Amino acid sequence: MQPVLAAVCCLIAYVLVYRFYARHLGARIFQLDPNASTPAHAMRDGVDYVPCRRVVLFGHHYASIAGLAPMLGPAIAVIWGWLPGMLWVVLGTLFIGAVHDFGALVVSMRHRGMSIGKVAEDLIGRRAKGIFLIIILFLICLVMGVFVRTVSGLFTAQFYPESVFPTFALMAIAMVIGWLVYKRGASIIRLTVVGFVLMLASIGVGLNIGRPDLASETWILILLAYAFAASTLPVWSLLQPRDYLNSWLLYLGLGASYVGLFVLQPAFAAPVIDTQPAEAPPIFPFVFIVIACGAISGFHGLVSSGTTSKQIDKETDALPIGYGGMVGESLLGLLAVLACTAGFRSAESWSAHYATWGSANGLAEKMKAFIDGSAMFLSSLGLPMELAQAFIALVAVSFALTSLDSGTRLLRYNIEEISQSIGVSALGQRYVASTLAVVFIGFFAFYEIEGQPVGLALWSLFGSTNQVLGALTLLAVTIYLRQKGRNYVYTLLPMAFMLIVTIVAMVLDINKYWSGGQLLLWGVAASIFVLSAWLVVEAVIRFRKDTAQVMASGD
Repeated sequence: MQPVLAAVCCLIAYVLVYRFYARHLGARIFQLDPNASTPAHAMRDGVDYVPCRRVVLFGHHYASIAGLAPMLGPAIAVIWGWLPGMLWVVLGTLFIGAVHDFGALVVSMRHRGMSIGKVAEDLIGRRAKGIFLIIILFLICLVMGVFVRTVSGLFTAQFYPESVFPTFALMAIAMVIGWLVYKRGASIIRLTVVGFVLMLASIGVGLNIGRPDLASETWILILLAYAFAASTLPVWSLLQPRDYLNSWLLYLGLGASYVGLFVLQPAFAAPVIDTQPAEAPPIFPFVFIVIACGAISGFHGLVSSGTTSKQIDKETDALPIGYGGMVGESLLGLLAVLACTAGFRSAESWSAHYATWGSANGLAEKMKAFIDGSAMFLSSLGLPMELAQAFIALVAVSFALTSLDSGTRLLRYNIEEISQSIGVSALGQRYVASTLAVVFIGFFAFYEIEGQPVGLALWSLFGSTNQVLGALTLLAVTIYLRQKGRNYVYTLLPMAFMLIVTIVAMVLDINKYWSGGQLLLWGVAASIFVLSAWLVVEAVIRFRKDTAQVMASGD
């Protein structure tokens, strides 16, 4: 099959499933009510709870979930061939990932915009909240540390320093737009056009001005300072407008890349499937673990229940934002699969890049396959290759930073909830919690094990933890539907599948760390496994209790 035909089949699947399956979930299963009051109105505070237009909130949500992971995961997983990753990105999204994101958003929205950890306390029990908060703390710290480390590498002279100026120009443009919209009532449409033009112009400026030659460690400190500011500032001043404006950059990048694919009509340089590539772990279950955010991601549940649920204007907006936003990210994951399998000029060049599991050392090198492959698609439209690479690099870096600013804010919420649970109110102060969040992220960005960044050493564990958090979020949504008397099979089956996959993956990882004498990694993996199993037991106990109550009331 040719890449163009494969892409057409995937696009048709997106449209049909959203049209029929997603709408059924919204109308029949979750029963969205356009007249219901949402937390953004009921608890409006001007900082975190702020009603937002659907198009703006979609941009914020989309940009927050579409970080490096949907590009990075497929860029790694295509070592097993183009078909496994493509099927998981598309089908995993439509029947598992999008249901997860949408369900988490609705449940949080109906629980005062609380995080999924706090919701778990109401649905399952107090111990469940504590377990959720611990897993969330580890997950966000790890993934944000990896994102910071990877972006700092992309900013260096070895990769794409031309992306530095437009990245920071976008922040300044967004803050001006946020101030004009919320303080001066300016037209969002006009400002979108002006801001988008300025953003595109900044790419050309970045190619022609002097490029900063800073060490990766310096960039890490700068990015951590940005994360602190994004976590503490009112959501309308930076987070909303930056993510909204950034989403238009992704729309353009996605659209132009797909058009370039259809114009270029390349052939696949990768095999259809390779079940045993050199040095790689087994295709099952790790293809489902390596590709996390492009198919299902527990991090998305944190975004849905952490920031998006506090800004949603109407309940009915949850379907296009929650389910539709995940479909949008899947389009990015699909592009990554295509770019990393059909974006090479020959099968020989692809084989050289993916000769072994460790042939492309470091996450920045793996991202290069996505950036260069997508740039080749763009170059078929007449864009110079250097400019195309700068543009795609800006897309990749910008979306890593949108995940960083949202992730740091989510980590702040998590620390605030932990402070409430343990009775130490000082830790819940906004600036204190944000400082702790940045320190924790910085640890995973700087700390090394045997010369390797701890975030990279734990990357496969991140995938397992991320997916198990997604399964546990689906578990909480299933309990919610059960308590409401709704058909919960739509979340129960995806939850069961993800639990099986992640349990197998975590057991294999635990065994690998133990056999290799990596006791620290073994301890972390074993702890996450025990906590996850504990939470499942708590949910089963609650499920049986609810069933007994229903049967008793029926008698």
